[in-house]
Amino acid sequence: MSTIPTLKKIYHEKVVADLVKTRGYKNKHQVPRLVKIVLNSGIDAEADKNQIADVQRDLGTIAGQKPVLSRTRKAISNFKLKENQVVGCHVTLRGDAMWEFFYRLLAVALPTIRDFRGVSTRLDGQGNYTIGITDFSIFPEITLENIKKSMGLDITIVTSADTDDEGRELLRMLGMPFRRNETNAPAPKAPAAA
Repeated sequence: MSTIPTLKKIYHEKVVADLVKTRGYKNKHQVPRLVKIVLNSGIDAEADKNQIADVQRDLGTIAGQKPVLSRTRKAISNFKLKENQVVGCHVTLRGDAMWEFFYRLLAVALPTIRDFRGVSTRLDGQGNYTIGITDFSIFPEITLENIKKSMGLDITIVTSADTDDEGRELLRMLGMPFRRNETNAPAPKAPAAA
């Protein structure tokens, strides 16, 4: 018998009921949910095979499943790119693996960032959220001895929310540490000259 991930249990037992109450959904199936989490990392165009293998290994260790390499479709001489050259790798998490990773991100990885004051409240306009992490060594699965070059990481959290407000409220209730002083209201207008 498999165990239900902690964050998934919290979502079904508490978050769904709270969102139905506060947002006035008529049906629990209208409540926004996490669809998938995509981890993406770019690789230098001049990178050798060992560096590509290291990035792929580290991203696989963080995600818990094997990443897919992203390749160029055509040659672009200004960027020193050849056709079919590796320029990044990504992995898509769904189901229990997604919930487990999201819990590790919130409970372990983000709090280890030095001088952490929360993440931006800005979403993409369709209820999805992306975090850019400059150093992937915040994840405890990575051993610092194996790191030859620091790698950045983009984490995209795709939700079924229709608006940014719904997506933001869902993520906040799941424990996303948004900055407190940041508001989403438009900037105040300058006073008219007298």
